[in-house]
Amino acid sequence: MSSKGKFYMTTAIAYTSGKPHIGNTYEIILADAIARYRRKQGYDVYFQTGTDEHGQKIQEKAESDGITPKEHVDKIAGEVKRIWDLMDTSYDSFVRTTDDDHEKQVQKIFKKLYDKGDIYKGAYEGLYCTPCESFWTQSQLVDGKCPDCGREVKPAKEEAYFFKMSKYADRLIEHIKTHPEFIQPVSRKNEMMNNFLLPGLQDLCVSRTSFRWGIPVDFDPKHVVYVWLDALTNYITKIGYDAEGASSELFQKNWPAELHLIGKDIIRFHTIYWPIFLMALDLPLPKQVFGHPWLLQGNGKMSKSKGNVLYADDLAEVFGVDAVRYFVLHEMPFDNDGVITWELMVERINSDLANTLGNLVNRTISMSNKYFGGVVKNSGVTETVDEDLKAIVTGTVAKVDERMEALRVADAITEVFYLFKRCNKYIDETTPWILAKSKETHPRLETVLYNLAESISIGATLLKSFMPKTADKILEQLNTAEVPYEALGSFGSYASGTKVTDKPEILFARLNLEEVLKQAEERETSGAKEPAAEEKEGPVMDIEPKEEITFDDFMKMQFQVGEIIECKAVEKSKKLLCSQVKIGSQVKQIVSGIRKYYTPEEMVGKRVMVLVNLKPAKLAGVLSEGMLLCAEDADGNLALMQPDKEMMPGSEIC
Repeated sequence: MSSKGKFYMTTAIAYTSGKPHIGNTYEIILADAIARYRRKQGYDVYFQTGTDEHGQKIQEKAESDGITPKEHVDKIAGEVKRIWDLMDTSYDSFVRTTDDDHEKQVQKIFKKLYDKGDIYKGAYEGLYCTPCESFWTQSQLVDGKCPDCGREVKPAKEEAYFFKMSKYADRLIEHIKTHPEFIQPVSRKNEMMNNFLLPGLQDLCVSRTSFRWGIPVDFDPKHVVYVWLDALTNYITKIGYDAEGASSELFQKNWPAELHLIGKDIIRFHTIYWPIFLMALDLPLPKQVFGHPWLLQGNGKMSKSKGNVLYADDLAEVFGVDAVRYFVLHEMPFDNDGVITWELMVERINSDLANTLGNLVNRTISMSNKYFGGVVKNSGVTETVDEDLKAIVTGTVAKVDERMEALRVADAITEVFYLFKRCNKYIDETTPWILAKSKETHPRLETVLYNLAESISIGATLLKSFMPKTADKILEQLNTAEVPYEALGSFGSYASGTKVTDKPEILFARLNLEEVLKQAEERETSGAKEPAAEEKEGPVMDIEPKEEITFDDFMKMQFQVGEIIECKAVEKSKKLLCSQVKIGSQVKQIVSGIRKYYTPEEMVGKRVMVLVNLKPAKLAGVLSEGMLLCAEDADGNLALMQPDKEMMPGSEIC
């Protein structure tokens, strides 16, 4: 097949904070289905994915686990790649943002934009969301929280480099207006225009100094490149872009990308920040950015903190890889969130995979063996009903093409299964078991079974982009190869006289819901990371008991929840931090000997337990009006006592 041209597509790169769940994994499966289908159509596909490995959240996670950030990301990147491979995804390139070639190019890009005047040095003061690694203004918050993830934000101020976003805003608005295909679905385009671009863009913070796990700005090494300038540029660095002009042939061939496939939660970064960066680099923009919806567990977005996470490898172990691929592709609407549960998985596998597809293939091959020793022959004895079947089968490729062109993958796979359903109906219409009773009707029976084998081979060829292993099994049992793409719109490619397998394999067995739910419960129980509190074993610490006090003594002490709104080091001390702590409507200044364990930046935003009515005293010449409660281990390490649930500043501790 001659090539229809190049097709460069990417997924978002997976953030290496932890193991990807099925909602994360959906994206790589979706991208794989698109890449496979484009290859089948004759495109020269280059399919890139990978991992995003820098940032404050990763540094904090590694520190909490007692390992280096590099050790942490190596482990998680390996896990991501394992799951991508397990799900049979056919990517051509796997980028890691800790790759040397990527890091060097990011430094070059940063310097190029700085020399051009698009990046300048300043200071940032705003509200910061650590999980999203994003700064926000008060007006951008939703109910006082991060508009992207809904978590708490903390005041932050630091020296930073900024990118002049407004310089390119009008040009981007014009591009979006004149290229309606650029942002899909349309609802995402409207959101970007109305909520961000038209109200006016603020300059973007593109460096940080409050953490070290990032790519250093080579001409100002106390700064590290901020996540989005680092992460987004992977789409060009990994294919050989060079900011100094020596870009590779791979880059020259593939850029601009035909498709960036991303989750709807990061559409802003890919349709505003990324195209503006490209404009500043004098590079063409990607042709399309598609923000797919979320795959929800039950009725909520998957979150480890909510305890509602499903993992692809667990699902694949119970249902099989292709069953998981089918479900997430078929059940995800084009513009609305999809839902996955164990119950829905069982229902869909039983109805579509076991009944519609598996039963069709098994019946067809079994009848061929039973009536003709497995030899499928076209005797040319046709009836009117055959023409309707042929029209449906040969018309399917055009419908699938149309759906895939619009990225309506769920609709495309539905068209393939409509072909299989039409085959089942054809069996009922032609009643092969009756035709088998008389030798006079055996030629007609041969044609019926041939028509089924041909139809199934076309359907299996179309199915391969979505369920590759299942398609191969079907074609193997029919003892044939994939139908060439050019022949999918015609009937008769299956060679008359072919002998099918004499032992048809059950592709998908019907599942018992109760048994599956029991397996799910066992997996959740065995997968628990920690035993129940009363079962935990580990080191403990005893201290010298103090003199007993009465309840009245205790009641004299006033404990409340406080929020640290400002913190700085005490100049005359190496141990002390001075915090401004909001407690209800008042603010108290509290000096604590915890400088060894917390930086002033880490303190800001914490909700802490405060002894409020401690008599004021001066420490290193600074007045302290209370005490922050801490725990101390046997080695003298301190940790602030914090409520384990969201509590309002001023809440009484009793």
